[in-house]
Amino acid sequence: MIIILFGPPGAGKGTQAQRLVERYRLKQISTGDMLRDSIANESELGRKAKSIMDRGELVPDEIILSMIRDKLENSDYKGFIFDGFPRNLEQAEALDEMLLQLNLSLDLVIEIVVEDQLLISRIQNRVRESKNARSDDNEEVLKNRLHVYHQSTEMIKPYYLKKKKLVEIDGMRSIEKVSNDIEIQVNNIGA
Repeated sequence: MIIILFGPPGAGKGTQAQRLVERYRLKQISTGDMLRDSIANESELGRKAKSIMDRGELVPDEIILSMIRDKLENSDYKGFIFDGFPRNLEQAEALDEMLLQLNLSLDLVIEIVVEDQLLISRIQNRVRESKNARSDDNEEVLKNRLHVYHQSTEMIKPYYLKKKKLVEIDGMRSIEKVSNDIEIQVNNIGA
């Protein structure tokens, strides 16, 4: 089982991905985590990524895709959930090509849909109520991240709609209701 979970920043992707990992014993593939692990382990890809990141540049798709391929090829998990990847159409196409080469296939793409204003309110509440607020928990940073999301990541939607892989989940409701809707979709895979 291979699932992509995407949606705007603050939509709850990480929370929902963790629930899917626990419920279905999937391996979560987070490109951010993979980069940090590769750098910490001082792998060849990690060294390349670190030198690029140290210059303040984005890590090229080839490096990210190599890390993903390595994870898919060298894992004993029966399924995967992509969290935060793909971020653009080129990455989506490259992922499909890689899966084809590995005799794997994408089962489901879940978009958690949340209105921008609610996301901004969530961040404001998190900052007010939490001692654990993240350094990027502020309205200006979130607005910039939302702009980037709408300009690039959201553009993968038509690609997956055409492939009949995309389902939209209303992320404006409680964590439990969102989880329940996602589980219904996951349980329908192969049905």
